[in-house]
Amino acid sequence: MTQYSARRTPKHLGPAAWSAILPGQSAPVVLEQDISVDVAIVGAGFAGLSAAKRVRQLVPGASVAVLEASRISEGASGRNSGFMIDLPHDLTSDDYAGHGDDRAMIGLNRYAMGFAREVVAEYGIDKNFFDPVGKINGAASEKADALNASYAEHLTALGEPNERLDAQAMYEVTGSRHYLSGLYTPGTVMLQPAGYVRGFADGLRAEGLGIYEKSPVTAITRKSVGWELVTPKGRVRAGKVILANNGHLESFGFKANRLMHIFLFASMTAELGAEALKALCGNPRWGITPADPMGTTMRRIDTGQGGNRIVTRTCGTFEPGMEASEASLKRTAAVHREKFAQRFPMLKGVKQEFSWAGHLCLSRNGVSVMRELDQGLYAACVQNGLGTARGTLTGIGAAEMACGVESAVTRHFTAEAEPTKLPPRPFSTIGANVYLRWQERQAAQE
Repeated sequence: MTQYSARRTPKHLGPAAWSAILPGQSAPVVLEQDISVDVAIVGAGFAGLSAAKRVRQLVPGASVAVLEASRISEGASGRNSGFMIDLPHDLTSDDYAGHGDDRAMIGLNRYAMGFAREVVAEYGIDKNFFDPVGKINGAASEKADALNASYAEHLTALGEPNERLDAQAMYEVTGSRHYLSGLYTPGTVMLQPAGYVRGFADGLRAEGLGIYEKSPVTAITRKSVGWELVTPKGRVRAGKVILANNGHLESFGFKANRLMHIFLFASMTAELGAEALKALCGNPRWGITPADPMGTTMRRIDTGQGGNRIVTRTCGTFEPGMEASEASLKRTAAVHREKFAQRFPMLKGVKQEFSWAGHLCLSRNGVSVMRELDQGLYAACVQNGLGTARGTLTGIGAAEMACGVESAVTRHFTAEAEPTKLPPRPFSTIGANVYLRWQERQAAQE
C-alpha cells in the first residue's frame, strides 16, 4: 500500500488583503462525510480551480471534489500582486528576459489568459477583477533604466510591443516623482485576484462541483482502485487525484530538497480619503513591477477592485519549513512604509492597513512540476512566482493528463527537466537569505 502523508499543512501570516477588502464570504462548506468522486483536487487556487474546470470541459459528467486547507482566496491566491503576465518574467534573471526564445511560453501564457477570460465571461465575474490594462516596469535609477532597455531589446527581437515612458509620463500615470523611466507592455491583465478566484469557485459550485474549505488533506493512500484522501472530518475516494498545492507538494514527500520556498511580503494602505485623493494625481489604476526583479512592486486600485488603495510589495525570505516569521513580517512592514513614503511623500498621513506574507515556490532551473507522480496521481505545482498564469496552465495540463488528453500544454511541461537539487541545509538556507538581503540592498532605490 502506497501512502503519502502530509508533514505540514499551509499556515498563513497576516491577512489575505485582497480578500479582506471584498464583502465577506458565506460560511465554508467543510467536508464532514465520506464521498466518492472521479477526480479529487487538492488546492483551490488558480491551479486547482482551473484543473476542475478543465476536467468538466473534457468529461462533462465527471464528479469532482476540490479540497482547500483554508478559505477560498485566503491562501496564495489572495496574497499575490494580481499580475497575470504574458511576457517573459524570469525572477532569477537581471531583467526578466531569461534565456533563449520565449515565443512558445508567451503563447502558452496567452492561452492561460484566454482561458481565464472565458471563465470571467461564463460565470459573470465582475470585469473589474480582470482588467487587461497592461503593466509598467518602473526604473528609479540609471542602472534600472539600463535593465529596462535590455529587456525592451529582448522584447523587440521577439516582435513584442513595448513603449519607453520618461519621468514625466511616469508621473502622469502614478502621481509619483520617484521614477526616472518606465517600460510599458500592453499584454498583462491586472487582477483583483481574490475576486476572480471567488467568482471562479462560485461558478463551479453552481455547476455541481463540490468545493470544500477548511478541509486540509493530511494523507493520500493508494487503494486497489484509485486513491483515498484523508481530511480531519471526512474522506474522499477518487479514481484520479491532482495535487494543485504548489510548494506543499514537498509536504507530501515529492521533490524533496529540490524546491525553493520563498516568502514575499506586502502591505496595503487603508482607503484613501478625499484629501489624499486630491493630493495624488495620476491614473486610478496602474501596476508597476520593478525593472530590477529584486525591487519594489506597486499597485494602485480603485473602488471597482476593493477601494482606493495602494499596494507595496518587496522583501523576501527563504523558508524551507514553509512558514514565515512574525519578525520578518514586522521588519518588512517597516520597509514597506519607507518605500511608500519615498514614492508618495504627499500621502504622509496614510496608514498601511494590512501587511502579509505570501508563499512562492521556485525551482533553481525554473521548471514546474506538472506530470504524473504515481499511477493516477498528478501534480500542477511549482509556479516559479508566476502563480496566476503558470498556475492556470499547470492546472489545465494536469487535468488534461488525468483525462488522457495530450496538448501543447502537456507536451511543454512534461518535456521539462526535473527540478535541480539544492545545496544541503543549513547552507542553502543561510546562503539564500544572505543573497536575498544583498540583492535587496543592491536594488534599494528600486
